[in-house]
Amino acid sequence: MLGPPSLLFNDFYELTMAQAYHKASIHRRYACFDYFFRRNPFKGGYTIFAGLEDLIRFIESFQFYSDDIDYLKSLGVFTDDFIQHLMKLRFTGDIYAPPEGTPVFPLEPVMRVQGPLEECQLLESVLLNTINFQSLIATKAARVCQEAGEDNVIEFGLRRAQGIDGALSASRAAYIGGCAATSNLLAGKRFAIPVRGTHAHSYVLAFESELAAFRRFAEDYPDNTVLLLDTYNVIESGLPNAIKVGLEMKQRGHLLRGVRIDSGDLAYLSNVARTMLDDAGLVETKIICSGDLDEYVIQSLNAQTTKIDGYGVGTNLISADGESALSGVYKLNALRENGKNGPRWLMRIKLTEELQKMTLPGPKQVFRLHNRQQEFIADIIELEGVTHDFSKGIVGVHPLSDNQRKSYDSISRAETMLLLVVKNGRVQLEFPSLEEVRKYMKREIKKLDPTTRRLMNPHVYKVSLSPELHRVTEQTRRAIDYL
Repeated sequence: MLGPPSLLFNDFYELTMAQAYHKASIHRRYACFDYFFRRNPFKGGYTIFAGLEDLIRFIESFQFYSDDIDYLKSLGVFTDDFIQHLMKLRFTGDIYAPPEGTPVFPLEPVMRVQGPLEECQLLESVLLNTINFQSLIATKAARVCQEAGEDNVIEFGLRRAQGIDGALSASRAAYIGGCAATSNLLAGKRFAIPVRGTHAHSYVLAFESELAAFRRFAEDYPDNTVLLLDTYNVIESGLPNAIKVGLEMKQRGHLLRGVRIDSGDLAYLSNVARTMLDDAGLVETKIICSGDLDEYVIQSLNAQTTKIDGYGVGTNLISADGESALSGVYKLNALRENGKNGPRWLMRIKLTEELQKMTLPGPKQVFRLHNRQQEFIADIIELEGVTHDFSKGIVGVHPLSDNQRKSYDSISRAETMLLLVVKNGRVQLEFPSLEEVRKYMKREIKKLDPTTRRLMNPHVYKVSLSPELHRVTEQTRRAIDYL
């Protein structure tokens, strides 16, 4: 994030609720919240979890600064007693989450936050902002990279991103999702992402001729020359001039690394370019394409006979074209009786006329079931602390339909998904490098069945309630007295 993180990065109602909790003397009640989402973005079969490290870094500086306090006073809404309380507020709770880069699925808890009610409440906005956005972009990147092939996508989205911080967060998330590099220098510095780039059409227009521009660029960057071909005409001008410069470079002992085509019929132009380059002896020169690309355009190009070696993907990736936001929500599911170490959890559940918007009670864990090939079978949502011998199989219940049940067997192992990452306000893990997160994502996504990864009409990955969680959910629903 830009600048020091501040708890003013919050919705107004978070503070008014916190004050109301304070006045009712329930602000320190021990609470449990779930973060989950209701559907995968892009009508896809999975979502890539991203943004955890940025969120935890924010929590490490969880506080109101002196100028924040002055601003809150100026609003005339908050009492002096409450404002004095806010000055000393720090996060002291626990957070459970999977590693960044993990494929996650609708309706299951993706994160669990436990702690004093006011602290958990004041995390809501920043958690949703960070996790929803970065998970959305990481998922889009994974879809694009799936179609483009291993390490064949450079993220070009800086100038079309939603503001400076949005551009940085999106570059980070796109790298987690599989992009090989970014054009964003600040993201490269901050997150150690490889940076790549060529030149713009304006560079060519600044010289007396395209050939002069290409020659100068090759002289200045002899070990990393990629030339943009479509300022005037790819076949009649760009390619002949690039070939001329490429041969001159070859005589000097250098290689024309690549050419980029940014417009026109990319399939046709890439084939012409490959033929002309090969005929000239520039067989090692790569062909990069860009210009309003997304996973569907790349899939269409793959279905044709093309000679494209890599892609620069900008607007449609960085803006998550096709999905304006991930539908992530943050809901209270339980309050502890008599403090953190009280005897039991008091279950809480949201009932609504919209079945899709009902919630599940209690602190929960997610078990990811694997078959003997170590592929993912399904996820089982269970109450925290309840264990199973999964080798004997389990019958799961659909989260939204009591009548839909499925037996899972041939389970080789069950992986615990929600790991303790913050305990009593202190970070419990050493964050991996972003490159390690990216490699982890690429390994994990391959454990999904190809039918779940496909772009169109993907197979629905199964997420089920355990019999015990289903029983407690039904019991909680029947016990609610909201009159």
